[in-house]
Amino acid sequence: MMAQKGYDYVIIGGGSAGCVLANRLSENPAVRVLLLEAGGRDNNPYIHMPVGFAKMTTGPLTWGLVTAPQKHANNREIPYAQARVLGGGSSINAEVYTRGTASDFNRWAREEGCEGWSFDDVQPYFLRSEGNDTLAGQYHGTDGPLGVSNLNPLPLTKVFVKSCQQLGMPYNPDFNGPVQRGTGAYQTTIRHARRCSAAVAYLGPVKGRKNLTIETGCLTTRILFVGNRAVGVEYRQDGALKKVRAESEVLVTGGAIGSPKMMLLSGIGPANDLKAHGIPVVHDLPGVGQNLQDHFGVDIVYELKDATSLDKYNKLHWMIWAGLQYALFKTGPVASNVVEGGAFWYADKSRQDPDLQFHFLNGAGVEAGVPAIPSGSGCTLNSYTLRPKSRGSVTLRSSRVEDRPIVDPNFIADPDDLKTSAEGVRISREIMNQPEFLKYIKQEHFPGKDVRTQADFENYARQYGRTSYHPVGTCKMGTDSLAVVDPQLRVRGLEGIRICDSSVMPSLIGSNTNAPTIMIGEKASDLIRGNR
Repeated sequence: MMAQKGYDYVIIGGGSAGCVLANRLSENPAVRVLLLEAGGRDNNPYIHMPVGFAKMTTGPLTWGLVTAPQKHANNREIPYAQARVLGGGSSINAEVYTRGTASDFNRWAREEGCEGWSFDDVQPYFLRSEGNDTLAGQYHGTDGPLGVSNLNPLPLTKVFVKSCQQLGMPYNPDFNGPVQRGTGAYQTTIRHARRCSAAVAYLGPVKGRKNLTIETGCLTTRILFVGNRAVGVEYRQDGALKKVRAESEVLVTGGAIGSPKMMLLSGIGPANDLKAHGIPVVHDLPGVGQNLQDHFGVDIVYELKDATSLDKYNKLHWMIWAGLQYALFKTGPVASNVVEGGAFWYADKSRQDPDLQFHFLNGAGVEAGVPAIPSGSGCTLNSYTLRPKSRGSVTLRSSRVEDRPIVDPNFIADPDDLKTSAEGVRISREIMNQPEFLKYIKQEHFPGKDVRTQADFENYARQYGRTSYHPVGTCKMGTDSLAVVDPQLRVRGLEGIRICDSSVMPSLIGSNTNAPTIMIGEKASDLIRGNR
């Protein structure tokens, strides 16, 4: 191997988990750490303005992925935004901070072969990461790197929360407390009116460490092995092919799409699939790329009587006014994450934990694929099934690293997922038809009055449902035949390599996934340091 440089740890992927690992492992000045990120630095101004996420669900900060035709969703190819920038999803997401329920992590530990990952095991890592400016106590950390704060909700968000209460949902001031169910305003990963991504939180304070090297624009081509031990990484940067040694471990943090792709290109995965692409088999590991899970979100859109949502700021004079307000006072529309309010509720009321999550957006046409309002004043309500039963896959299109993988979430393949999605749409409409909200609504723009029956709601979900940007599970942790990593995140059957990101989740948790991914990075850092 003609690698001129060597490090103790080489981290592939500068997303949420990769940023955490780079920070924690380099706390020891005797340890040399290299972080490789395929995208660029997080210097786009949209990243740091809370409202900017609406501008980043497509474009240069993503990989430009679309799904394989979804056979249970009218064979649609659905845009599939995945970040390509330092900070990963935490740099382009809607900054919603939720963690899931205790039962999610207890299920991992007790039913899915992940010893050491129960709620009691992982809660200290949530607390260690969290720097909450409002909440404290048993469920919240106040001194962690990740800034978490309350927003001052826009008036329409408050209307939404009141409408949920009129429907019968209790007000919940803390979705990350002892009880998840109810409605309220989300806490956000915003600090001092700026996005607090994993790059801002974990890399910003330590980028001057002499033992930490951060390289961007690095497209990893493969992990290098001697026998069954990972010994380095090959990557392209500025047109040159480079190799680097990993003298302790290679740490894969490319996310639920990038990590299985990198493993497969490196010869780790189902042997027959690798041979079909002419890739030499390093290790036959059938689970790589399998078990893909994601939240299938369905939106409804309403036209408003007056310019009461953020849509009015699409007009130039209002846009200038909002920019000045933010520049001078760090308040106003630019300080909003758009997705301020939400709810956790039940399609099946016999369940202990909610099986639906709702996100209220102060605007229409905010995200790719969601209709705008011709009059320019609307709002959106999104819902999704929290713990879907459907399973998909990530596979290679070819042996070329430049080619996009085939991403098949297999959305709503299970009839229960479709049924719950339809119920989410029905409940969404009920929320919007409560007296508190009706005062502001001109008409239902989407789906419209012709959608009335269970069959109508199911057909609507098939035609308009989309990703909620929460893919997990493609290199799952566990002990069964499809497990890729063990509970210490070591790749089964290999040495010197771990996977430490959302791809190791054995099953999808009932909330947004950024905070749990950061938790995985925190826990992984202790597993790695303990091993060392």
